[in-house]
Amino acid sequence: MNHRLVFYTHPMSRGRMVRWMLEECRASYDTVVLDYQGGMKTPEFLALNPMGKVPTLQHGPLVVTETAAILCYLADLHAEEKLAPPVNDARRGSYYRWLFFVAGPMEAAVTGKALGLLAPPDKAGMVGYGSHDDVMRTLATLLEQLRQQGPFVCGQDFSAADLYLASQLHWGMQFGTVARRGLFEDYVQLCTDRPAYAHAAALDEAELAHLRGVHDPI
Repeated sequence: MNHRLVFYTHPMSRGRMVRWMLEECRASYDTVVLDYQGGMKTPEFLALNPMGKVPTLQHGPLVVTETAAILCYLADLHAEEKLAPPVNDARRGSYYRWLFFVAGPMEAAVTGKALGLLAPPDKAGMVGYGSHDDVMRTLATLLEQLRQQGPFVCGQDFSAADLYLASQLHWGMQFGTVARRGLFEDYVQLCTDRPAYAHAAALDEAELAHLRGVHDPI
C-alpha cells in the first residue's frame, strides 16, 4: 500500500506509545493533533473513528484504531525493523501473549485502580484481570524471568510487546496505579534508553508546548 500514514493523536494520550512505535519503525507519516475540547468529536474524525478517540492511524482507505492493534499493524508493515518475530517463529506466541496481556488484563486493572472501580474480591472471577494484585504478580514473574532469559519478551530482540509493556508500566508508576519496584523501573529504563523513544518524546513535548501556548491565556 503506497499511501502515507496519517497519525491522529494528542501529546497527553496513548498516542505517545504509537509515536514511539512510528519512530522505531522509521516510518514516514503525517501527524494530526486533535484537542479534547472538540477536535476528536468532529463529524470528520468520527467518520474515521466513531469512538472519537486517539490514537488513530489512517493508511490510505484503511483505518486502524486501538493501541495494540496499531502497534501490531506497524510492526508487520515495517517488518524490516524486526519489531515482531516472523509469523513462523516460535517467539510469536510470547509476543502475542504479552502484548495482549497488556491490552487486556493490565489495561483494565490499572484503569480500574485509577478510577476506584476494581472488581470486589467476591467478583474477581467475573473479570479477565482477576485482581490488580494478580496482574502485578504476573508482571513481576515475567520480568524476573526476563532478567534471567531476556532481556526482552522475545529474548534478545526488542519488540512492539516491550514498547507497549514498558509504556504502560512507566505511566502506571508515574500516576500511582502501578507500585514502583526496582524490577519494573529497570525494565522501563532498558526500553526507554532507545534513541527512538527520546526522539518520539521530544516530538510529543514540542506538540504539548505548542498546545499550551495556543490555549493558555497571555
